[in-house]
Amino acid sequence: MTGPHPAVAACRWHVRRSLTVAALAPGDTVVIACSGGADSLALAAAVAFEAPKRDLATVAVVVDHQLQDGSAAVARRAAEQCRGLGVGRAQVRTVEVVATGDGPEAAARSARYAALDAAAASCQAGAVLLGHTRDDQAETVLLALARGSGPRAITGMAPATLGLDTQPRSSAAGRPAGAGRPAGATWLRPLLGVTREQTHAACAALGLQPWHDPHNDDPRYLRVRVRRALAELEEGIGPGVVAGLARTADLIRDDLTFLDDWAQRAARDLGESPWPVDELVALPAPVRSRVWRALLRAAGSPAASLGKVHIDAVDALVTDWHGQRPAHVPGGLQARRGGGVIVVEPRPVQ
Repeated sequence: MTGPHPAVAACRWHVRRSLTVAALAPGDTVVIACSGGADSLALAAAVAFEAPKRDLATVAVVVDHQLQDGSAAVARRAAEQCRGLGVGRAQVRTVEVVATGDGPEAAARSARYAALDAAAASCQAGAVLLGHTRDDQAETVLLALARGSGPRAITGMAPATLGLDTQPRSSAAGRPAGAGRPAGATWLRPLLGVTREQTHAACAALGLQPWHDPHNDDPRYLRVRVRRALAELEEGIGPGVVAGLARTADLIRDDLTFLDDWAQRAARDLGESPWPVDELVALPAPVRSRVWRALLRAAGSPAASLGKVHIDAVDALVTDWHGQRPAHVPGGLQARRGGGVIVVEPRPVQ
């Protein structure tokens, strides 16, 4: 008996693994974000095949941004194809894209992810599945490297996030824009191990007709320019650039997760102020900086105002102690050293 096309099998395998890791309960609902493009149609097909095996209800959500002529017809066609694949329900959500000052791509992302978040809440979904591929991940990492955005940005898109991860990032990366991390469904990206070429092959094998977004060919959009730059790198350096960048994101994410977990344990053990200098100085610098952030936030310093300059000033009380004055931190607090401990207290009124 002949099995599915290799590209179809790959999409199904990655969706199966993602749903397993998410540990959803039988009877839960999953939302599938579908634009009608090859990536999201391949995702919808795989979810429609795998979800019933776990007794999961499926809802496809197509967001009509109203930014192009005929967008309503494109959205309806995407919903129809999802129903044809066996997705339980399919709905179109029409949104108004409001300029945010960060460009049209960011504004569209904000509207799209707000609509998906609302859809997930309305059906009490346990997960929202997004169709980002390995190519999207590579584009994310390339842009972060070009901007010098630091290791956190180079981790790219996480395979799973609890609640909507809305740290701003280029739409070349497929990441939403905005601020905050509302609680709710787990957001899954099952296809990060699948290439864009595979999603197109899966659609062809299944007889699906993906919509080609004309914006994908318009160099006015950053995501298009990043995609072209990556293609040129692949051509000039050789195959493997996309896979290498995606692998880099995975490796850095693993390292940062390890450091974050270590810092959480250390901060929990240190507890409230005062904190022994000898215990702090024994921590590696990357861990100690994370510990300072956690300790100072717990002491009342606002996270949004607490910057590297404050962390460095407090850390100098441990690593570069020469009798200096207390370090001021946001929230009307100060950190001072005395008697072998660091104390955080209200800043004296002048």
